[in-house]
Amino acid sequence: MVVRENDPALSDLQEKSLGIDKQALAAPVKNAVDKFQLLPEFLKVRGLVKQHLDSFNYFVRTQIKKIVQANDLITSKIDPSIYLRYKDVRIGEPSVIIDGVTEKLTPHKCRLSDITYAAPIYVNIEYITGSHGSKTTQMKRDVIIGRMPIMLRSYCCILYGKDEEELARYGECPLDPGGYFVIKGTEKSTDPQFFMLSTYFVLHISFQCASICYKQYRDDKKQNSYKNGEGEDISIPESIYKQVLKAMGMESDQEVVQMIGRDPRYSELLLLQLSIVYWFQDCVKEAVHTQHQALEFLEQKVKKLPYSTPSDKEGRALGILRDIFLANIPVRQNNFRPKCIYVAVMVRRILEAILNKDAMDDKDYVGNKRLELSGQLLSLLFEDLFKTMNDEARKTIDTILAKPSRSSRFDISQFIVKDSITVGLERTLSTGNWDVKRFRMHRKGMTQVVARLSYIGTLGHMTKISPQFEKSRKVSGPRALQPSQWGMLCPCDTPEGEACGLVKNLALMTHVTTDDDEGPLISLCYSLGVEDLELLSGEELHMPNSYLIILNGLILGKHRRPQRFAKAMRKLRRAGKIGEFVSIFVNEKQHSVYIASDGGRVCRPLVIADKGVSRIKEHHMKELRDGVRNFDSFLKEGLIEYLDVNEENNALIALYEENANERTTHIEIEPFTILGIIAGLIPYPHHNQSPRNTYQCAMGKQAMGNIAYNQLCRMDTLIYLLVYPQRPLLTTRTIELVRFDKLGAGQNATVAVMSYSGYDIEDAIVMNKSSLDRGFGRCIVIKKMTAVSQKYENGTSDRILRPPREGYEAERMQILDDDGLAAPGEIIRPHDIYINKESPIVTRGPVTSPMGLPDSAYKPSRQTYKGPEGETPVVDRVALCSDRNNNLCIKFMIRHTRRPELGDKFSSRHGQKGVCGNIVQQEDFPFSERGICPDLIMNPHGFPSRMTVGKMIELLGGKAGVSCGRFHYGSAFGEPSGHADKVEAISETLVRHGFSYNGKDFIYSGITGEPLQAYIFMGPIYYQKLKHMVLDKMHARGSGPRVMITRQPTEGRSRNGGLRVGEMERDCLIAYGASMLIYERLMISSDPFEVQVCRRCGLLGYYNFKLKTGICSTCKNGENISTMKLPYACKLLIQEFNYLDDICLGIGKLKSGGLCSSIYNSIRSSKR
Repeated sequence: MVVRENDPALSDLQEKSLGIDKQALAAPVKNAVDKFQLLPEFLKVRGLVKQHLDSFNYFVRTQIKKIVQANDLITSKIDPSIYLRYKDVRIGEPSVIIDGVTEKLTPHKCRLSDITYAAPIYVNIEYITGSHGSKTTQMKRDVIIGRMPIMLRSYCCILYGKDEEELARYGECPLDPGGYFVIKGTEKSTDPQFFMLSTYFVLHISFQCASICYKQYRDDKKQNSYKNGEGEDISIPESIYKQVLKAMGMESDQEVVQMIGRDPRYSELLLLQLSIVYWFQDCVKEAVHTQHQALEFLEQKVKKLPYSTPSDKEGRALGILRDIFLANIPVRQNNFRPKCIYVAVMVRRILEAILNKDAMDDKDYVGNKRLELSGQLLSLLFEDLFKTMNDEARKTIDTILAKPSRSSRFDISQFIVKDSITVGLERTLSTGNWDVKRFRMHRKGMTQVVARLSYIGTLGHMTKISPQFEKSRKVSGPRALQPSQWGMLCPCDTPEGEACGLVKNLALMTHVTTDDDEGPLISLCYSLGVEDLELLSGEELHMPNSYLIILNGLILGKHRRPQRFAKAMRKLRRAGKIGEFVSIFVNEKQHSVYIASDGGRVCRPLVIADKGVSRIKEHHMKELRDGVRNFDSFLKEGLIEYLDVNEENNALIALYEENANERTTHIEIEPFTILGIIAGLIPYPHHNQSPRNTYQCAMGKQAMGNIAYNQLCRMDTLIYLLVYPQRPLLTTRTIELVRFDKLGAGQNATVAVMSYSGYDIEDAIVMNKSSLDRGFGRCIVIKKMTAVSQKYENGTSDRILRPPREGYEAERMQILDDDGLAAPGEIIRPHDIYINKESPIVTRGPVTSPMGLPDSAYKPSRQTYKGPEGETPVVDRVALCSDRNNNLCIKFMIRHTRRPELGDKFSSRHGQKGVCGNIVQQEDFPFSERGICPDLIMNPHGFPSRMTVGKMIELLGGKAGVSCGRFHYGSAFGEPSGHADKVEAISETLVRHGFSYNGKDFIYSGITGEPLQAYIFMGPIYYQKLKHMVLDKMHARGSGPRVMITRQPTEGRSRNGGLRVGEMERDCLIAYGASMLIYERLMISSDPFEVQVCRRCGLLGYYNFKLKTGICSTCKNGENISTMKLPYACKLLIQEFNYLDDICLGIGKLKSGGLCSSIYNSIRSSKR
């Protein structure tokens, strides 16, 4: 037999022997494309605080118009022909009116002058004017009804869309993210909060049974109706759900059963329930068979309101069912069928949960939650204030029209009081207390002062998400790391302590949606084959081959081919025909397709993959680098799409392109984007133990550095600045993206890992004195002091005088200039006067000539510096401005330069914190054979238990970077994509430049000059100086101020208080038997006092200095008086008890068995 070359049998044999997979060879070729450039483009479009800006922009562009449109008419009850109608509303440019002149505002000016950065709210109105039969319709444009605080960098802000040069002209930092308000000169931001979904029901299990928690929320922008802002658990007893369905028009039991589903498993449960209802409830007794009977039955169950009238045409039960029960489902022309179907679906879900525990919902699942941002909060607040203003105007108009005789021409537009909205918005944002009684909303602490300790601390503050319930609750569920947080919320950045796991931070590429219009989506769904709910019978609702279509909690109908429907919707979204943030989620378990277009959902962008091949090719990225494309063009062309948490369940996402297979639907843009801004600063975080990254997230916000480019022009209460901040040698991609390299918060220190002198135990650091002399760790603390030259109601005002250069107080006024204010550059010491101010003695009542008062009419009201002793701060700058009441406001910035000292706290970027344990002369420090001397020495015992391998790699990478002059990268999970240098590559660089591959050096002792017996691991690590300095905490006192009432030393460092010996310290002293030490601490050094005690009656007496003897107040003689020492607080207690004795027993009834007598006798017997 001859075998030919092209014989198929031969080729089959060869393929089998070689193991060739034809399918793999035929698959499309995958080229890994570096998609990193998409991140900076995404941040250009979105920014780091886009969630705040989008929410506020949506409020000022859309929601405020809806609110005014819904409440656009003010009509008089006395004369309905007199009305005022709002036509349009808009927000103007930020400005302020001073002495009748409108002046433009900048945020920087507001910060310096302590005023609110706000813009006028303009409305166009149409109204009736005139009276006594001659009425005319008039129009007014741009009537101001109040002032709206403006969020920085939002659509209404003057900084919107400005470039770096223009921002510098306005005194703003180009890197400042915005997203906060300036209220009375203070930067305030609203904390976003997660809340449970308002339009869906969430099934959860309790101890006995499954129940449905349904938070209702009705949108009250389009119509005046009942609204429950906080959400309310609508719970109907199981026993009367049948009556509720009957009251809503479902009178047939068969229809109820059909709507819930005719599955035999459900039927058994349902029949059991129905039999219980029939046997044990009032249903049989009351004979509830029709809708009318059911409504009458429910009317008896409804709590009657005190102000309700019996002549109501419709019962209150029907009103509750229509307006309050399932408020998100509209009832048109008393058609309750959609609500009946919704109730039936809820009951069906409960029955499913009874039969199958897997049908329970997870309350902590991120897809079941929405973020409440500043736009929504301001929307509720503005709606309440606007309605209140209209009500007040209506009352005023009715009061005037009720008067029988009016001489002046009636003009309704004069009665719009614009102060109420301005003051209400300003006060709420200033205090953070949202008290909106109309919507049953009572929340505290909703706004926070923006943390300005460092640039990165500000960014972290702006991405923070507050918990929805108290932090004190000891629950583990909401604190646990949810799998659904992947890519949406940072897994590392959460505080330690009681808020652990509750306070979260957004990840780097998270986007928070705003509301999309539902109307077009509803009509699109019906055109894509959704069968209308109105046309379906109960039998057809739960057929096995059809899925319910639910849009934002509203059941639209059903679809027989759900996957095809979802595919069509996604195709339309990728083509840009519907909103890019609309989510389509097919839930196989519940036989439902959920479409979401509501606001507050967290979502993130992902690269679309077709059969595992990324749609983004190299030519797309080249066009992006060349500036031909931007991030939005990737979205419009369907290369990238946003997925929310629910839709991610329908996707198979690959981490890298090489991991993708045929079933992969999406590919991550970059894996390190699952971390937040602050966790992204940590190099090689995937090599560290998890809690260490969490510790660094907390400490990174406390690191000193640069705040902003305009930091020396700011007038903050407290500013910490590092004198020589550096960018880290080992950087990450996140550092470049958030521009941390432009405003660093640390310094690269050469660290030797070795034991030295015993002053480095327990994470303490031994520091090189010469490094400190050269400026390592040196910082500036700037504090603000304010003085106001007040104007008083009688026309008088404070005055600032030229200081005397000789005489009694001249020494304390040495730092004052001739204008009576402290001169910049002068050293200011404790008790120095920094403003020589005098105030008028008479500030109320008439004065003959307020501006020409004699010197005798003034009293000194100088302000003195109350800083700690030993400091030598300097007056940095003095600023004069007008405050909101047009008084002269003088601000002094006091600068103090500090060098590191023993006890100051330092930290690396890996949660390795430690205090300075010793400062050693450079001559005694170890040095390498190249002559390199470390800046600080770290104890090697800090590594084994902490397992911070990332810190070791950082040292190697920093050393290689210094050697070759290139910044090395250590981004999270970055080795496969080239965003983190591998240890092998770093070691090769070190060897190439003459170092050991493992980073160890040959070290000589600085004390003996001999080589050390071991090689020492040495290289640069980025160290942060934290705000906790020993100078701010150190406290001791010998004698000092005392409290007036108890005569005991004051409490606290700020009041120069004493160090308290508490109960536990007292217990220790008792255990040692140191009785005299207890006596000395608790009495002699605290509040010793001599009292006169009468041995006969046991009461306290007094010492008569004329007679030089003690006298008893009750016995009126001094025969039985003894002197004893006791704490003054004890004497006070005795007197209070005696006062109680007087009240209870009456004066004169006290026997010798009094309290003082018994105390005295017990002390005397113990002395014997």
